[in-house]
Amino acid sequence: MADEPTLSRSWKPGDRRSDLASMIRVDHAGEYGATRIYAGQLAVLRGSSRAAHLVAHMAAQEERHLARFNQLLTERKVRPTLLKPLWHVGGFALGAVTALISEKAAMACTEAVETEIDKHYEEQLVELGDSDAELSGDIRQFQAEELEHRDTAREHGALEAAGYPVLSAAIRTICKVAIAASKKI
Repeated sequence: MADEPTLSRSWKPGDRRSDLASMIRVDHAGEYGATRIYAGQLAVLRGSSRAAHLVAHMAAQEERHLARFNQLLTERKVRPTLLKPLWHVGGFALGAVTALISEKAAMACTEAVETEIDKHYEEQLVELGDSDAELSGDIRQFQAEELEHRDTAREHGALEAAGYPVLSAAIRTICKVAIAASKKI
C-alpha cells in the first residue's frame, strides 16, 4: 500500500516511525552520554570514597540502559546520533570537571542531568501513550532509576555544591541542547 511507512521514506513531522526512531536515537545518546559522565567522574574519584561507590553503582545502571538502547537501535533499524563523538568527549569532560571541583559538584552534575532526563522521559511517555508498550516499559523503568540517581545525588550534597544554582542551570541547559540535537542529528 502507498500509505505504509518504509525505512527509506524521509522524515515528516508526525510520522510515527520517524518519531519512534527519534525517541530511540535520543535516548541512546542520553544513556551513552551518562556513561561517559560517570566515566569522567570515576577517573577523578577513584578509590574508596563514598562518592566513587555511588557513582560506580549509577554507572552500572546506565550501562544496562545503554545496552538496551543498543539492542533497540539494532532491532528497529535506527541509526545512532552522528554526535556520538562529541558526547564521548563532552560527557567525559563534564564528569571529570565536576568531580575535580568537588564530590558535591559531581553530585550536582548528576542531580541536574537526571532532573532533565526525568522531564524528557515523562514527555516521551505522554507522547507514546499506549502505542508502544515495549518502549514505554523500558522508559518507565529507566526513568525510575534516573530518579533514584537524582535523589541519591541530593542526599549526598548536590544542593550544597559551591555555585549550585549556576552549575545546575548550565548543566541542565547543556542537556536540553544535547536532547534537541540528538533527536535529529
